Amino acid sequence: MLKKIIVGIAGDLNTVTMKLGCVLMAWALYLSLGVLWASQMLLAASFETLQCEGPVCTEESSCHVEDDLTDASEAGFQVKGYTFSEPFHLIVSYDWLILQGPAKPVFEGDPLVLRCQAWQDWPLTQVTFYRDGSALGPPRPNKEFSIAAVQEADSGHYHCSGIFQSPGPGSPETASGVAITVQELFPAPILRAIPSAEPQAGGPMTLSCQTKLPLQRSAARLLFSFYKNGRTVQSRGVSSEFQIPTASEDHSGSYWCEAATEDNQVWKQSPQLEIRVQGPPSSAPLTLNPAPQKSAAPGTAPEEAPGPLPPLPTPSSEDPDFSSPLGMPDPHLYHQMGLLLKHMQDVRVLLGHLLMELRELSGHRKPGTTKATAE
Repeated sequence: MLKKIIVGIAGDLNTVTMKLGCVLMAWALYLSLGVLWASQMLLAASFETLQCEGPVCTEESSCHVEDDLTDASEAGFQVKGYTFSEPFHLIVSYDWLILQGPAKPVFEGDPLVLRCQAWQDWPLTQVTFYRDGSALGPPRPNKEFSIAAVQEADSGHYHCSGIFQSPGPGSPETASGVAITVQELFPAPILRAIPSAEPQAGGPMTLSCQTKLPLQRSAARLLFSFYKNGRTVQSRGVSSEFQIPTASEDHSGSYWCEAATEDNQVWKQSPQLEIRVQGPPSSAPLTLNPAPQKSAAPGTAPEEAPGPLPPLPTPSSEDPDFSSPLGMPDPHLYHQMGLLLKHMQDVRVLLGHLLMELRELSGHRKPGTTKATAE
């Protein structure tokens, strides 16, 4: 009898154990389904695969990271031989509607694409994009908004709204806002003159158009052009300098420069710089005080003052004698000829005064000679 009781109790325990195991398995299944559903809700619209490309190096290895990079823009920064990528923010949302924006910094001239993404990519209608609370256009079925080349004025808080179609909730939904900051690609250039803005004539002069790209865009290339008094003196090129081997007074004027990207999406001008080329120092002209006029002796006719000498020729651009061998006026030669003619004018004045004094001396000696002859 006792044996039968023990066997019955053992059978009941087995039954209870089996039932308890079934209950636990059911609860485990429910928990797994719950975790799976929560994971889908956290991943919301989509998931991204993050991958860091580049050589794998350790402190013991002999590879050189900087030699494997062909583009300077691929490297963010280096510490003790290691190269790190540029960081970006990853935000996971479980909302019905989210606004996807760029993960990297946005600079002037970059394209901007915003996407109004629905949960599980359900279809949307009447999608509207906003910046700082103002609609950027009428509602439309397109879920993307793009700007070909952004400017600093495009910075602001963006968000979108739309209506779900079947199988969505069928009601209007609004995504949370995303802050977009457009950074300056490069500051306005500054034009500097070397050695100074008032160089001496005959010496060299260099105009330098100075600006700087950010570290993230150091691989970009800028093109420079130079202007004088509204005219182009050096067309767009990679050189940021405009050189004048021999400065003259003709190079004086108002200069400015322009820096632009290769696609001409971003271009900026420098403030104007006044250039005043100083002429070479000239010697002071020789001047003589004219001798006082004396009265002529009695019985002699007054002598006439010497007439003016004929004017000396002046250099002219139309005169081939003052032109360069190429037929174009040489500013430096023109300036030197002007100085030479000025000295000749001074010599002419000096000779005129000497001639007048000689005539006066000869006039005083004539009356005395006539009186001695009469005696």
